Formats: sequence, C-alpha cells, structure tokens
Amino acid sequence: MTALPRPGDPSRRALVAGGGALVVSFSLRAFAQETQNAGAEPQSPPLPGSLQKSPMLDAWIRIDADGSITVFTGKAELGQGIKTALLQIAAEQLSVDLSAITLVTADTNRTPDEGYTAGSHSMQDSGTAILHAVAQAREILMATAAQQLGVPAERLKAAGGAVLTADGRKIAYGELVAGDVLHVRSQPESRLKETSGHTVMGKAVPRVDIPAKVTGGVAYVQDLRMPGMVHARVVRPPGYSARLQDLDATTVERMPGVIKVVRDGSFVAVIAQREYPAVQAMRALADGATWTENPESMPDQKDVFSHLLDLPSQDTAILDRGQPASGEKTVEADYRRAYQMHGSIGPSCAIAQMENETLTVWTHAQGVYPLRKALAEMLKMPAEHIRCIHTEGSGCYGHNGADDVAADAALIARALPGRPVRVQWMREDEHAWEPYGPAMIARAKAALDRDGSIVDWEYHVWSNTHSTRPGAAGNLLPALHLAAPFTHPPPRPLPQPEGGGDRNAIPLYRLPNARVVHHFIPMMPLRVSALRGLGAYTNIFSLESFMDELAAAAGADPVEFRLRHLDDPRARDVIQAAAERFGWRRGERPAKGRGRGFAFARYKNLAAYAAIAMEVEIERESGRVRILRAVAATDSGEAVNPDGIRNQIEGGIIQSASWTLYEAVTFDRARITSRDWASYPILRFSAVPREIEVHIIDRPGEPFLGTGEAAQGPAAAAIANAIADATGKRLRELPLTADRVKRAIGV
Repeated sequence: MTALPRPGDPSRRALVAGGGALVVSFSLRAFAQETQNAGAEPQSPPLPGSLQKSPMLDAWIRIDADGSITVFTGKAELGQGIKTALLQIAAEQLSVDLSAITLVTADTNRTPDEGYTAGSHSMQDSGTAILHAVAQAREILMATAAQQLGVPAERLKAAGGAVLTADGRKIAYGELVAGDVLHVRSQPESRLKETSGHTVMGKAVPRVDIPAKVTGGVAYVQDLRMPGMVHARVVRPPGYSARLQDLDATTVERMPGVIKVVRDGSFVAVIAQREYPAVQAMRALADGATWTENPESMPDQKDVFSHLLDLPSQDTAILDRGQPASGEKTVEADYRRAYQMHGSIGPSCAIAQMENETLTVWTHAQGVYPLRKALAEMLKMPAEHIRCIHTEGSGCYGHNGADDVAADAALIARALPGRPVRVQWMREDEHAWEPYGPAMIARAKAALDRDGSIVDWEYHVWSNTHSTRPGAAGNLLPALHLAAPFTHPPPRPLPQPEGGGDRNAIPLYRLPNARVVHHFIPMMPLRVSALRGLGAYTNIFSLESFMDELAAAAGADPVEFRLRHLDDPRARDVIQAAAERFGWRRGERPAKGRGRGFAFARYKNLAAYAAIAMEVEIERESGRVRILRAVAATDSGEAVNPDGIRNQIEGGIIQSASWTLYEAVTFDRARITSRDWASYPILRFSAVPREIEVHIIDRPGEPFLGTGEAAQGPAAAAIANAIADATGKRLRELPLTADRVKRAIGV
C-alpha cells in the first residue's frame, strides 16, 4: 500500500501540476505564508492536533480525478502500527475501504512538517489532524455534490468513494474535484461520523506494514537496493576522545572493487562496488590508522553515579505544593538506572544520492525535517536542495544511529556524485556510537499519617539531557569528526508538562504536601539522547517501587494503597481492571519462589493510562528472574485499532523486561566496552513472559491518547515489586540482573 520512493519518482508538486485533481497546487511555503498572514487576524479557537501547524486541508488529503485518494502524514512508521491506524481514520471518515487510500509518510517534499515521531504523539497529533482534515474534506465533497445534484446535503450519504442520493443517483469523489476546493484552511470544529456507526475505526484491522516484514519483502531501508548503488563503510575512532593522526590508504585504494577513500579530518570512509569488499577495505583502513586518545576521558564505571552527583546541575522545582509535614512514619529510598542503549536489531543504515546539486537521503530518522536542517548546515547547502524520505528501519524507538548514518551517507555521496551510496553501520558502530539513554538517580522521601495515608512527599531526580536530536549539525556524529568540526549545541532540559529527565516525576496521586525537584546535569560523560519514554521509565520505576515500599510501611495492600491516593476516575478504572483480570487478592501469597507485583502510571500525566500486574519466579541458585504472567489494562481514549494498542502494550512490556532485567552499557576510562550482544545482553525469546494479557478500556469519541510508551515504566516497577514480594529483598538499581538478585538473597 505504501511504496518506497525512488530517485525518479515525481514529487507531489509535479503530480499536482498534471491536473485533474482536487488539489491543484501544493506548497509548504504557501502554508507558512497563510499562517503568517493569519497572525494579524482575530484569534480563533485552536485547531486540532497538527492542523495547528499545517492548517491547509490539502496538506493532509489529495483526491485525483480517477478517484484515487492519498493521505499525508509527517509522522513515521517505526513499527508502532500508525500506518494502519491513520488509514483506518481516513477510511472511516471518507466511507471507503482501506485499500482505496495510499498513505505517504514523512517526506520533506510531500508531507507536512510534524517534527519528530516521538513521545507517543503520532495519534494525538497526526491522527487528530487527519481525523478532522478528512472529515472536513468529506463535508466539502458533500456540499459540492449537493449543488450539482440539487439535493440538500443532509439527504446525501458518502459510501464507496462516492456521494449517493436516496433515489440511487451518485457522483464519484473523482467527479467532484474541479477547482481548488480543498485548498482552504481547516476549521476548529469538524462534523465527525457518529462513533456508533463506525465500521473501520475501533476494529482490529490487520497491520499493513507486517506482510513484507514476515515474508522477506522490501520492508526496511536495510533492504532497499537501487540501480547503480555502491556501498560504503566508515572507520570509527576507537573512543570519544580519539582523533586521527595518520592514515595509510595506499594499499586500500588498490584493493579490488574499491572506488574511493574519503577523508575529512577524523572522518574516514571507503566506497566499494559491493558490500563485503567495502567491509574488508574498512578493516584494512582501520589497521592503517593512527589515533591520539585521552586514556582518562570518561569516569570510572563503578563510580559513575557519584560522578554524576558531583557534576554541576541546574535545579528546578517542578512541583511545590503545600508545606512540609511530619507523620507517624517516614520512608526514604534511592533508585538508580545505568546507561542503556537502543540496541537496534538491524544496525543503522541510510542511502544518499547527490545529483545535479540536489541531495536525496533515504533514512529511518524519526524527524526528516530536523535532519534536513542539520544536513544543510553540515554540508553548507540550501535546505530546499535536500530531500529526506523516511524509510522504515529495522528496530528503533528513540534517537539511535539513524540520523548519524544519514549524515555519513550524505558526506560520502557528496564525494561521489551521481551514484546512490548505501552506508550500513557495523554492530560495533551501533553499540559504541549511538546516543544512549542517560544514567539517572532518584531520591524519594515520604511521610505517612497514623491511618497510613501519605501526608508529605519529596522527590529528586538527577539526569543529563534526554534529547540531542538533530536540527543542528553539531548533533550529527560525523560532523564532530570533520577537519573543521562542528560543536555540540549546549544540552537543555525539555520543558514540563512533558519533560525529559523529569518526565513522570510528578506523581498522579493525591498528595497534599509535595515537592519535586529536577536536577538537570548539562555535562555528559557519555553520549546520550532520547531512549523510548525518556525519563518516564526511570521515574515510574522509582515512584511505583516507592509506592509499594510505602504500602508495606502502612500495612496496606499495594493495589488498595494506590486507589486510596487516586481521584482520577480513569486511573482508578485501569487499576481496578488490571487487578480484577489478574485475580489480585489482598493478602494472597504466591507459591514459594514466586512473587507478584503491581504498578500504574499515566504516561506524561497526559497520555495513555496503564496498570500492570505481574507474577515472577526466582531461580534461587542463579538469581534468574522468569516472568510467568503479565496482565495489563490500558485507556488510550478512543481505540482506533484495538489490536494495535495491544501490540504496543505487549511490546512495551517485553522491551521493559529486557531493560529491567538485562541491559547496561559498560565502559572503561577511554572507551565503550559493550560492543556486541555478548557484552550487552538483551532479553532472549526463551525469557519472554509466558503469558501477556492486555485489556483495553475503549472510550469512543474521546481524544486519542499516545500509547507507545505507556507500558515501559509500569512494567519495570511491577517486575521490581514482584521480585521484592518473592525474595523479601528490595532492589533499587536497574538493571535487576540475576547476579544482583542472587547477591540480595544471599546465595
């Protein structure tokens, strides 16, 4: 349904110029002008979702004279299933089959600029925009048909790509496309179809992105092959501080199949006709390279948390309510999380082609427009001469090496104009050079009154930035290694209410006296950026572990204790649903060696709600934790594709289990040492939970709530709470490895 664009494909502008379409002209520049002109007009109600940024209807939907329908989104499919959900929304509002619509995802020549695909915003922003844009387009078509048929619009209906009258007359959408009828600004209010009549939205439609992935088709940028394509590999420095002192490339340049060696400062690459010769040449180049390196450029790993606490921080109270209060009992605890990597199963890849002073990049970066801006700065090219086309990558949620490998490809393609250049990172490139999720420290303190209720709460979290995504050339790895290197922009905290290191640091619970402080650490001992959920994973792990510790101090059941401190009815609903479906009973003890745990959060306190109950089994001799069963309940607002939501929660639980039980970056004073799967273990198939149930609380007509990152934090805390229940020992440092469990239980 969605084809990968090729260099010769016509742009949307060229297609429109061909005539015979509802959209006669399309220009993002025109949209910007419209928005600027509107600034002098009286303020109107805000537009829904991303319509606020790209308000013209024809930015989102195109209908051709032959009746074909194209929907555009600035968001990228990352495996979260948004292609299917967005198609469902458009098909529902237009009353057509999914197969009648072509969806175009993030492309700087064709789609609106929706920034990054991140933070579980795809449905909330793009889904909402498409919902309203397509509904308004339908009403325009109905009004046009009413004029032509001489029938009031309210007596017409849309079905099968046409407008129909009660007496059987009909006009196809393609026959209603004369003129610029959709080149209009969207309105704040839309006439949406009644949810009771939905035939596509709310249904478990099979995902359109899956078939190619399970049949060996062209599913990922790693699979993409182009006529005349060549292969390149980059020689990376051995560590962050290393700089190239000398390079002997003579032998490599004479190797069979080698086309060119590219060097700019410490950036070194080789281009070959085929992939394996490129790998061989890269290794030979590495053998001929001499580097200077600072042997003590990084902190000692065993002291990394104290090192972070010693660094200067910018301290902000993000919650300050009431006055400090004393209680009958005071509980304190510290929690920590190691650096963790994305560990994408498919190492990062990109293809770039420089032709006629225009650069095209096929990339799995999560923000094609910010990437284009950074590439333009790095290459000193006009942004309008660069086109970035999103093409799915094999494995990434967050800022991994996708942007960096796109920059590699762009630099190398500039050195070999006219040929598509494919750059594939090696496993050691991915593990050693991707930006990691930051190490974090959290400190919690609370007081309980004699009834066991929380009367005072204090929480501190220390973290580096959680976003060094591009937009500036200094955020691209190869730009730091050029002869005239770019500098890394100063890291900044992400603002509340979504936040970065302080995401979900403010509890949703009812706390009469509470103070939450974010200690933002600008200095970055390791390269870090966005890992799925940002600080929410650590903060929810910490807060929900602490809630269990408080429940124990109060002599209360963990589920009852949470409900006692919650006023939000939707939060209460998911907690009660998860507990009921799990079969949670107060005071019930699992079999020996087993434990149960519970946790809850609303992601960012404004997206989807998720509650998770788990049962684990501890292998006493090894300390290995086996997740036997996980039961989740979630509220994502209106469920467009319940199966897609289930995928997200199931996937989030599995991803979190890997982070929580296995994953930690290792390093010495000069280099990253976790460069393969042996030194950076992840969850194996044999360790996947035996059973996962996801129960969805559907709320038709309610706003879409982002779900992709809702499960990771609660899953981590539920695992930790279950381990504590099984062993009687509380582990507070992630990951909760078998060795740590074994040491805790004293075996």
